[in-house]
Amino acid sequence: MKARTLARTIQRAMKSFPAIVVTGPRQSGKTTLLISLFAKTHQFVTLEDPDVRIRAREDPLHFLDQYQPPLIIDEIQYIPELLSYIKTRIDRNRKPGQWLFTGSQHFPLMQGISQSLAGRAAILSLLPFSFSERIGLGNGSIEIADWLKRMNPRWQCKDKVSLSEVLLRGNYPEIASKRSVDRQLWCGSYISTYLERDVRNLAQIGDLSQFERFLRLCAMRTGQILNQSELAKEVGMSVPTVKRWLSILETGYQIYLLYPYYRNIGKRLVKSPKMYFNDTALASYLLGLHDRETLMNSPNLGNLFETMVVTDILKRFLHFGQMPSMYYLRTRDGLEVDLVLEIGQKLYLFEIKSGMTILPKHAASLLRVEGDLESLVKASAMISASTGNFKVLNDIYNYNWKNLLAQ
Repeated sequence: MKARTLARTIQRAMKSFPAIVVTGPRQSGKTTLLISLFAKTHQFVTLEDPDVRIRAREDPLHFLDQYQPPLIIDEIQYIPELLSYIKTRIDRNRKPGQWLFTGSQHFPLMQGISQSLAGRAAILSLLPFSFSERIGLGNGSIEIADWLKRMNPRWQCKDKVSLSEVLLRGNYPEIASKRSVDRQLWCGSYISTYLERDVRNLAQIGDLSQFERFLRLCAMRTGQILNQSELAKEVGMSVPTVKRWLSILETGYQIYLLYPYYRNIGKRLVKSPKMYFNDTALASYLLGLHDRETLMNSPNLGNLFETMVVTDILKRFLHFGQMPSMYYLRTRDGLEVDLVLEIGQKLYLFEIKSGMTILPKHAASLLRVEGDLESLVKASAMISASTGNFKVLNDIYNYNWKNLLAQ
C-alpha cells in the first residue's frame, strides 16, 4: 500500500476530536486507509452491506449497542440519521478518536454532520493519489506553504513515469497502481457504478443516459471557463437543471470549480468559474482518448495537463486538512494567469503549459500581473512538460511538472 499524506493529518486529528469523517469519491482509498491505520484498535462495519444498513435504519440504538466504539463506520451517508444517536454517545464520552466515518457524498453528509456533530468531528477529504503519493513519496509530501517556499529548480524527480501514462491512467489507487487493471474496463465500470449509485441517490433523474451525455460534455470542458447557458443548450436542458447537475458532480467529487481571483485590479474580470475533472483517467476516457498517440495529438491535451496540475495542488491543500485558497485570473482584455494561490496574504502565480518548449514570451501574463498587483505577488513560476527546470525571465522559473509536483 502506498503511503497517503492524509494519514498524518488523521493521526493529528485523533488527538483532539471524538469523531473524524473522511470524505471523498468512491475508490479513492478512504476505507483502505482507515483500516490500515486502525484495524488493531477499531471495530469495522460497512453500511454498503444491505442487511447491515436495514438493521441500522430500523433499530439504530441496538445497532450502536452491537457495534461499540472505538469504531469505523464505512459509507455513513447511507444512514445519516445515525449521527444524531452518535452525538448523544459522544456527549457522554468525548474521548478523542473513538468514532471514524467514511462517506462518498459530500453535501448530504455535511448537512447531517453540521446538524449533529458540529464541534465534535474533524472533516477531512481524501482524493485519489497526488503525484507524490502515486510515485511512493507520500510520506515526504509537505504542506502548501512550505512547498511554495521550497520550490527548488535544482531538484530532479527520478521516477520514470510518463506524462501520457499519468493522464490516461489517472490517480485512482487501483488503476494507477496496477498495470494489470484494464483502463477502459475500469473507467467504464466506475462511471456506470457512479451513475447507478450516487446519481440515483442524490437526485431523481429518470434518464441516466442523458446525465451520462452531460458528463461527457463536462469532460470536454475540463480546464475551461464554465458557460452554463452554452452547456444547457448543448445538453438540451434548462440552466437551473444544469446548475443542479453540476452540483451533483461536485457532491460526488467528480469535478472541482476554480473561481476567479476576487480583488479588483483595475480591469473587468471574468467572473465565471473554471471547471476541472478531479481525475484525468475518467476525463480522457469520456473524451475517447485511449492511447498515447491519440492523447498527445489531441486538442484536449493542454486542458488535461492543466487539469492534472490544478487538481494535484488541490490535493496538497485537502490532504493536509486545509481549505484551498486557489483561484485563476482572466480579464476581458485578455490578461490570464492559470492558477493563483493566496498564502499568508501573498500571491503565488502559475502559468501552466503542456508544451516542451518554453520561451520568455510565455511568461508575459505573469509579468503583467506582477506589474498590476506589485507587492501582493510573492513569486511567479511556470509549470510545463519541458525536460528540465530553468530560468525563463527575471526571477520567473519554469519547472518540469514532475520535478515540481513530486517535491
